[in-house]
Amino acid sequence: MPQLERDEDVYVLDLGDSENRFTTEWLAAVNALLSEVEAADGPKALVTTAHGKIWSNGLDLDWLLANPDQANAYLGGVQALLARVLTLPFATVAAVQGHAFAGGAMLTLAHDHQVMRADRGYWCLPEADLRLPFSVGMTRLIVARLPVRTASAAMVTGRRYGGAEALTAGIVDAVAAAGVADPADARRAVLAAALDLARPLAGKASPALGTIKSRLYADAVAALLAENVAALADLPTG
Repeated sequence: MPQLERDEDVYVLDLGDSENRFTTEWLAAVNALLSEVEAADGPKALVTTAHGKIWSNGLDLDWLLANPDQANAYLGGVQALLARVLTLPFATVAAVQGHAFAGGAMLTLAHDHQVMRADRGYWCLPEADLRLPFSVGMTRLIVARLPVRTASAAMVTGRRYGGAEALTAGIVDAVAAAGVADPADARRAVLAAALDLARPLAGKASPALGTIKSRLYADAVAALLAENVAALADLPTG
């Protein structure tokens, strides 16, 4: 389950060491930890990391298909988390040490900055292959955070971007751990790069920064918070 640590003025949110899918328990844990960071006084920034080969694989599709009567509430909770991270009143950096797929890829975009492992792991929006349309809110989030041609290619083709390709495409701000074979060492290198990016920004934390982000991404936030409904017919069946 997600855990929170602190490195001086930077809080480190560890998403976990599995697929880190957005289960209902996982969502509740992440929201509780974000509330802890928001309540803290003084300079602060947030780095979100994970362990293993996967940063996050996004929606818990198996649970969603098994519980269609709870789909609206579940998807509303996912989109609320994306909107929340997008507008946190402090700087946020995603330290992407492994794969970030679908909702996990969108969660990276909800952060202000992204650092990805240079030569292992993929960032991907596979919804076209899953026959699963993006919600309006998710679409607006992606378009707000990516160059238009990159957003189009990523959404329409389901292309998998390695770290170097993601940097060129404008998906991430930086890459790290090139040529580092050991996964633990690579994770530490990615995390260190993300911490170096976050530390100088900790002094900018304030309600004003949250307002700036809310206005900057007003269309995406409004759509994410308003659209809580996905028809069962829109979900993949296998």
